[in-house]
Amino acid sequence: MHNNNNNNSTISRCSSDSGEPPCEDGKWASKLLKECAIAISQRDSTKIHHLLWMLNELASPYGDLDQKLASYFLQALFCKATESGNRCYKTLSTVAQKSNTFDSARKLILKFQEVSPWTTFGHVAANGAILEALEGEPNLHIIDLSNTLCTQWPTLFEALATRNDETPRLRLTVVASVITVNSVMKEVGQRMEKFARLMGVPFEFNVISGLDRLGDLTKESLGVTNDEAIAVNCIGALRRIEVEERESVIRMFRSLSPKVVTVVEEEADFSSNRNDFVPCFEECLKFYSVYFQMLEESFPLTSNERLMLERDCSRSIVRVLACNGDDDEELQDCCERRERGIQWCEKLKREFSAATFSDDVVDDVKALLKRYRGGWSLVLPQQQQEQGGHNSNYSDNNNNNLSGIYLTWKDEPVVWTSAWKP
Repeated sequence: MHNNNNNNSTISRCSSDSGEPPCEDGKWASKLLKECAIAISQRDSTKIHHLLWMLNELASPYGDLDQKLASYFLQALFCKATESGNRCYKTLSTVAQKSNTFDSARKLILKFQEVSPWTTFGHVAANGAILEALEGEPNLHIIDLSNTLCTQWPTLFEALATRNDETPRLRLTVVASVITVNSVMKEVGQRMEKFARLMGVPFEFNVISGLDRLGDLTKESLGVTNDEAIAVNCIGALRRIEVEERESVIRMFRSLSPKVVTVVEEEADFSSNRNDFVPCFEECLKFYSVYFQMLEESFPLTSNERLMLERDCSRSIVRVLACNGDDDEELQDCCERRERGIQWCEKLKREFSAATFSDDVVDDVKALLKRYRGGWSLVLPQQQQEQGGHNSNYSDNNNNNLSGIYLTWKDEPVVWTSAWKP
């Protein structure tokens, strides 16, 4: 892939077949990428080849924001045009698994949490809701569906250890994803057990792995017993369930009789338009443009961690835009069909009632955001209602259907967090 130092002059001249510059403000990647997506949807082979060539000349994973977006979306567009998405995704996943040691994965997660509240926002809100829902219970069982290597739980352990009543027994069942190898989870379990002993919390750690898909989870496989207070914690997990299976999985959660279900999802819709390539592409490009901008402003200029996070996105982008995994068993547990908070609410409200985050939990989240550089905000339900009439970001918020709270980056909703009770 080419990366010329004199790209600025090239960018200013690059154009579509119409002869017009891609964008007057120099943000050329979005326009060229969208034109290429349209050409692919129209099967215009001449224009596809022209735009892919142009993007390849301008893109670089080591360049500025536009060059990076062009680089990673170029890969997905090429896979879409050549129908090679499934093969490319499997290759990217294999490479990621081979390099996914416990230390490297943990350091990356912790560094990301240090510079950005993207993940810690959901952790703090979910932990607060779980602690309040399980208050006074002697036997706790948290079922954790997430990819955060249990980095959410040390602060919850500390809170349990300092409770006024007797420290409860805690059982943590982690449902590991296909990209989290067993050796990694073994190391996680050992660390968690050591920390629990340090905190004086009676603790049992279990891992469920080897599932073909999250939809195969059952009450029996989770080992739920009648003497436990159950909390189900879903951090970026529901989007890994096939769209058609999501309601049945939520019903399975309900069958566990949990005290609380916490749900954290990134705010994007890759589901509604999944069979209409151009709108799906535009939504994907919008989401990752915000995400890459956030990474650029959160990490130092020469940050290996930022590059690793950006490369991680390449798999998701290929999976969303270029894979037809519905008939491929190897891809079925790697679904990336995100939905917006309003869409999750519609599904969850069929089995649960929305729980309001307490003032204490909201205060904890606000205190968390103060630790980070400017640009981050918390949006509460009443603010969503107030903004719904004139802010397209909340235009779906009618009839009080929306529950939960939002993390926003420069006024753009990026993460949605909610709590639910039977």
